[in-house]
Amino acid sequence: MEVVVVAPEEWAEAAAQRIADSLEAARTVVLAGGNSPRAVYTRLVTLTVPWDRIDVYFGDERAVPPDDPSSNYRMAAETLLDPARVPNERRHRMPAERPDRGAAAREYAELLPERPDLLLFGIGADGHIASLFPGSPAVSEQEQRVVPVEGPGSLGWRLTVTPPVIAAAGSRLVLACGSRKAAAVERALVGSGAVSDCPARLVREAVWMLDREAASRLGRASP
Repeated sequence: MEVVVVAPEEWAEAAAQRIADSLEAARTVVLAGGNSPRAVYTRLVTLTVPWDRIDVYFGDERAVPPDDPSSNYRMAAETLLDPARVPNERRHRMPAERPDRGAAAREYAELLPERPDLLLFGIGADGHIASLFPGSPAVSEQEQRVVPVEGPGSLGWRLTVTPPVIAAAGSRLVLACGSRKAAAVERALVGSGAVSDCPARLVREAVWMLDREAASRLGRASP
């Protein structure tokens, strides 16, 4: 585990630089969706990254078309892929909007590299990563690499990578900022209990890029 804590105003820049450094020798990256990566992707565009040789995949996607406002692909395209001019043939979108989600999951699992160089994650206030939510059977999946899942409440259907993909990655980096994420970060990094209660414990040994607010409940682990 490596926990990096910076001031809130420096967080997006520091996280983007860490990603850029990790991609210097990489061939594959799996992007995260959600709100936290948005500012990081915007900063990443300004840094030197060899996008012409890096294949870009996604860790999860909502069951919506790629132009839907809630699409992880749309967010990544608007903030990173389009501004950085990532070639279309290097972009590998999760087709989660397809009616046969099982088939879409199996096909995407075949497309994913066996050992992605870098996996990026956000963390939800409930402790979820990708679309692995607390209590979901997908958290303990060990055979299928990508599965359909139904989010809790009104979150709807999605596709998500599973623990075997996470375990096989060359490196993993978790992005978290803001006080709203502090309790989930604490549960993931210092809490005890089942992984199903806090799926972010699957990446406890990752690099965690936190701002001081997200790290505020880690005690001596934060500066």
